[in-house]
Amino acid sequence: MTFEHKSVLLHETVDSLNIRPDGIYVDGTLGGGGHASLVCSRLGENGRLIGIDQDADAIAAATERLKPYGGRVTIVRNNYENIDTVLAELGISGVDGIYLDLGVSSYQLDTAERGFTYREDAPLDMRMDQRNAETAADIVNGYSEMELYRIIRDYGEDRFAKNIAKHIVRARQEKPLETTGELIEVIKAAIPAKVRATGGHPAKRTFQAIRIELNKELEVLEHSIDKMIGLLNPGGRLSIITFHSLEDRIVKNKFKENENPCVCPPDFPVCMCGRKSRGKVVTRKPIVPTGQEIEENKRSKSSKLRVFEKS
Repeated sequence: MTFEHKSVLLHETVDSLNIRPDGIYVDGTLGGGGHASLVCSRLGENGRLIGIDQDADAIAAATERLKPYGGRVTIVRNNYENIDTVLAELGISGVDGIYLDLGVSSYQLDTAERGFTYREDAPLDMRMDQRNAETAADIVNGYSEMELYRIIRDYGEDRFAKNIAKHIVRARQEKPLETTGELIEVIKAAIPAKVRATGGHPAKRTFQAIRIELNKELEVLEHSIDKMIGLLNPGGRLSIITFHSLEDRIVKNKFKENENPCVCPPDFPVCMCGRKSRGKVVTRKPIVPTGQEIEENKRSKSSKLRVFEKS
C-alpha cells in the first residue's frame, strides 16, 4: 500500500514559518513529506530541511517524495523528542523554524495491520515506531484495572472508562485480547446501547487512549516544546498542529509559559524571579481549517495550529 496522507492546514502551517530561502527548518513529524515538500519548494540553494520521523514506512515515502530537492534534505529516523541530539550530530546549533503535525497519519489509520484502526480486525499493535517491543496488546492484557481506567479516563476522556476497564479485565481472564476486533466487542459491551446508537464509534476514545499511552505522545510533547524553542534562532518560529484537546492544552500552556514565565505575585512592582520571556505567541486563537478543507478531508476537522516566535 502506498503511503498516502493528506497534509492538514498545509499552506497555513508553511506560511506561519515565514520561510527564508537560506534558512534551516525541521519537520519533527515528517510523515509522507507533504508539509516538507512545500517548505523545500520555498528554499534556495543554501536552504536546508531536516526531516525526523520514527515510522519506517513514512521515512521510505518521504525519501522518495523529497528526492527532487537532493542535498537540501536530510532525513533521520528518530523521535522528535531527540531533536537536540539529531541536530548536534548534524553540527547544527540553531534553526529558523520547527513544525509538528501530531497524531496518526492517514496511512497508519488505513493500513489495518498497524492496528490503529477500529474499522477493521487486525493485531493490537499501534506502535508508531515498530522497533519498540511493547504493543497495544501488552497494555490491554498487562495493565491493572486501575491503570486501564486511568488512561481511558485521562487520555480518552471517556465517561464510561471505569466500565470499559472492568470489561477488559473480565474478558482477558478467559483469554488474552489479541485483535482490534476482540477489543471492540468488549468495549461495545461496556457502553449502554442508547449511547452506542448516537455517540460515534464506541471504541474511538479507548483506542486513542491506548495509542497515546503506548507511544508516550503527551509526555514527549510536554518535554519537547521548551527544548525546541531553545533551538530556534531569534525570529525563528515553532508551529504545532494538534488534533485533540489534550495536545492543544499542552501547546497552549507551554507557549504561554514561554511568553510570560514570570512567577512573581501580581502585586510585585518589579519582577524578582528573573525569568525572562523567550518570545511571543503569534496565534492568540488557534488557526483552524476552512470549511472547504474539512469537506475535502474529514480528518482535518479537529485540527488546530498554534505558532510561537522566538525573540
